[in-house]
Amino acid sequence: MLAALHSLGGNVVPFDLFNVMSSDRSGTSEYPSPIMTTKELPVCYANGDRPMGREEALGESTTDMFADLSLTENEKGLSEKYLKERQVAIDRFSGWTEQDQVDFVKVLIRHMCHDQHGQIDAFLKPILQRDFISLLPERLARYVLSYLDARWLLSSEMVSRSWRRVIAHGKLWRRLIERSVATDAVWKGIVEKRGWQKFLFISKECAHTLVHHELGYDRAAIERLRGSVESLETQHHFYRNLYPRIYKDIESLKSNWHNGRHVLSRITCHSEPSRGVYCLQYDDEKIISGLRDHTIKIWQRDTLQCSQTLRGHTGSVLCLQYDDRVIISGSSDTTVRVWDVHTGELLHTLLHHVEAVLHLRFQNGIMVTCSKDRSIAVWDMVSPREINVRRVLVAHRAAVNVVDFDNKYIVSASGDRTIKVWSTDSCEFVRTLIGHRRGIACLQYHDRLVVSGSSDNTIRLWDIEIGTCLKILEGHEQLVRCIRFDSKRIVSGAYDGRIKVWDLQAALNPRCPPESICLLTLMEHTGRVFRLQFDEFQIVSSSHDDTILIWDFLDPRPGVPLGQVDQSVNLNPQPLAAMAAAAVPAPANDNASDNEEDDMEFAAAGGGGGNAPDRAERNAAVDDERAERHVGMRNANSGAEGNNFDQQPNA
Repeated sequence: MLAALHSLGGNVVPFDLFNVMSSDRSGTSEYPSPIMTTKELPVCYANGDRPMGREEALGESTTDMFADLSLTENEKGLSEKYLKERQVAIDRFSGWTEQDQVDFVKVLIRHMCHDQHGQIDAFLKPILQRDFISLLPERLARYVLSYLDARWLLSSEMVSRSWRRVIAHGKLWRRLIERSVATDAVWKGIVEKRGWQKFLFISKECAHTLVHHELGYDRAAIERLRGSVESLETQHHFYRNLYPRIYKDIESLKSNWHNGRHVLSRITCHSEPSRGVYCLQYDDEKIISGLRDHTIKIWQRDTLQCSQTLRGHTGSVLCLQYDDRVIISGSSDTTVRVWDVHTGELLHTLLHHVEAVLHLRFQNGIMVTCSKDRSIAVWDMVSPREINVRRVLVAHRAAVNVVDFDNKYIVSASGDRTIKVWSTDSCEFVRTLIGHRRGIACLQYHDRLVVSGSSDNTIRLWDIEIGTCLKILEGHEQLVRCIRFDSKRIVSGAYDGRIKVWDLQAALNPRCPPESICLLTLMEHTGRVFRLQFDEFQIVSSSHDDTILIWDFLDPRPGVPLGQVDQSVNLNPQPLAAMAAAAVPAPANDNASDNEEDDMEFAAAGGGGGNAPDRAERNAAVDDERAERHVGMRNANSGAEGNNFDQQPNA
């Protein structure tokens, strides 16, 4: 396709789509328009042809190209004698083979002067460089041009009137935006957050009405223009101008993540005297949080107000997850409870673990829970009211703090400093990942990558298939309590009150210097960070300081309500670091009692003392692992051992 553009009368050159935009004739806008002036036209012309204006054809149509061939012989002033002799030569020429004809023409050309070569070149160019788009049926022409990206589509508009008509009448700018929204989560998110989704994936009648209404046309004008060429042109300009607005937001979003510019919204939970928000999950409409005061609170995203409180647990709500049907929560009261996500009704209470339920995950009819009792339970979810234990996995020698799984592996981490991998289908033990020097508080697993955070203040990246530690990230000053990652970033929260954003691709590159991996340090919490979740646009975090913070990295449009906006900042790490250090409690001793803080049930220490285990201890752990291959599972009816979460592994 691109080669075809180059083959036209001039070499159409792609250009910076947004640096060359000028104002549209329809009026000024806060966003630039991609319509260009003649002086800005990024097209090079061959043979010294004069540049044409924007409304003129940059490459002549096929009919115009062959206009010279329609001239009669008399108009050219040729002699009768020449015409007769030429006809004899043509008759003789026609009797030769094609190869002989080509050879003869080559010989003739060699006998000509340079000026004659130029005339022949000018004659051949329009024959060889046909406007193939103009020769195609319009439906096929639209199909061909629909494969172009934005820069080439804008260039193609300026090739000729016929190309521009194909692009405008084919609604190719709208189709390009819709294709980007359908395949790219960032595009989809921005369109939804800005309210532009109403202009996409709709019928041509709806598009006509909505676009003209958005541009200020009254009802009579909208009906009068329906189905007209003017309507098509108006929609063409609207969607062509919408594309750079979305693109500008994407570039701004990248810059904000890089520079730490955000809008901060704050929810204060008012859960005194039992302060602390241990877990959360959010979507576009709500945030659901689990608190130390034994409640689950649901907050509306638009108002940041609590819309519902679920009561039933008799201990701290340490973990939760929800989908479009249920909320499932785990507590220090040893129970797992199932709630209706719409009504808040308690549907089911699961009694299995004998100590605090520290973490849970569910998907595709399977749930996995882990506990301070050192066990992992795998459940089959038939319905919200019918959830049964399938297997119980026992191999860890301290509290199991976190689990994650997919259709291949279950991954668990413990205060015993190890990460263990199990088969999801068979629940058989697979391998142990060894490397952390103290208890492991958090992890996430996706594809082959496991990212874990520990009481040794480090983050480790692992290849789950071979059990190798790929990278160690250092920067937090206290226990790394929560961690999430996507294809671009790792975001971690720690007991030092800080949230750090890391470049995942840089972390996976062994040649990347360590100082370039940490992109941001966010310091607004005045207590330990317990849980966080993030997407392309925001981080939502919770803390022992009884707050939920929403860090929004997408620039809001002027005039759009922001809820309870706290502040917009360009981070200055030094003064904020001093403020955070003064506010965050001193590091807790690894063997702190449960009465000091419910969160210590997460077995953050898992080893006491802070020193790396010696070789004998590590060898003993490996020997124990081999033994656990044979005795690592017990049936669902056997009891769990209730050992203290901070008990050190036996050497």
